[in-house]
Amino acid sequence: IANKLLAFWNHPAGPKTVHFWAPTFKWGISIANIVDFSNYNIKNWNLFSVNFAMARTGLYQLSRKIKQDYFSESTEIEAAAMQES
Repeated sequence: IANKLLAFWNHPAGPKTVHFWAPTFKWGISIANIVDFSNYNIKNWNLFSVNFAMARTGLYQLSRKIKQDYFSESTEIEAAAMQES
């Protein structure tokens, strides 16, 4: 167990780096948002606004990915090239 904990601690995305803590705090924001929804009223407008902005930017990024993956000419050209080789 000690070896696993030490490996986790020293991992490039472990708790000594921002790569661990940034997503951890984002999960905290998401959980707080769910708790706010269960109350059916918004008590913290700052939290609501940041979650709203995160949702909008996340949906925008998702739409860009879907557009690139499914509606892009370059994807069709790459797929055709891969089938030929």
